[in-house]
Amino acid sequence: MNHSLQTIPLINLALAFIPALITIFILFKWSLKSTNALYAVSRMLIQLLLIGYFLTYIFESDSAEIVLLILVVMVISSSWIALGTVAERRQELYKFAFISIAFGGGITLLLITQAVLVLDPWYSPASMIPIAGMIFANAMNSVSLAAERMNAEIDRDVSYDVARKIALQSSLIPVINSLFAVGLVSLPGMMTGQILSGVSPLIAARYQIMVMCMIFGSAGIATAYFLVLAKPVFERNRPGAKDE
Repeated sequence: MNHSLQTIPLINLALAFIPALITIFILFKWSLKSTNALYAVSRMLIQLLLIGYFLTYIFESDSAEIVLLILVVMVISSSWIALGTVAERRQELYKFAFISIAFGGGITLLLITQAVLVLDPWYSPASMIPIAGMIFANAMNSVSLAAERMNAEIDRDVSYDVARKIALQSSLIPVINSLFAVGLVSLPGMMTGQILSGVSPLIAARYQIMVMCMIFGSAGIATAYFLVLAKPVFERNRPGAKDE
């Protein structure tokens, strides 16, 4: 295998929006949040176009300081977005989300880039930034699901210990499902991209194993740490706590 990944013409790329627009239309007809979905798709388009130009500059600059700054921005942003499911408690939970995502994602990123891949230089932007993006994004999603489930259970006056178990288990369902499905139901993005680029499927499989482990690990560590750190906030807001 030795073929390069083809460049998608803009006209062809526009066709990819057809399923998305159909989905938005369905949301509109069913009186759901179609404007929110339209905003999300539009924002995705703008963000990816901008990051494409931005990453070109970053890769050419080859600066450790810029890479570290981007990692910090990733953690700050992901921590804020993660708490969108519990917006009413975002302010008091933000520092816990930040610490947990930085910790769970950070140690995973350090292990993968410095011990598994052994990047040279250690901050290699072309590898560090995409890997960090996958790690922090999955930690963010898991923390978000856990916060929403924990909040719901606490509002039902479930004890913290029971709510924590339910929240952690619920938050990891998407990741665990992806572990079951990979190779049988789907070929994940990274593996598909490498195969399309001409990399041997056996080599691509090794990279995908690394990716699945780092996604599962970072999500689990970050979420568990968040639930532990946020215990005082959730217990304080439990209806039954006022009567104890």
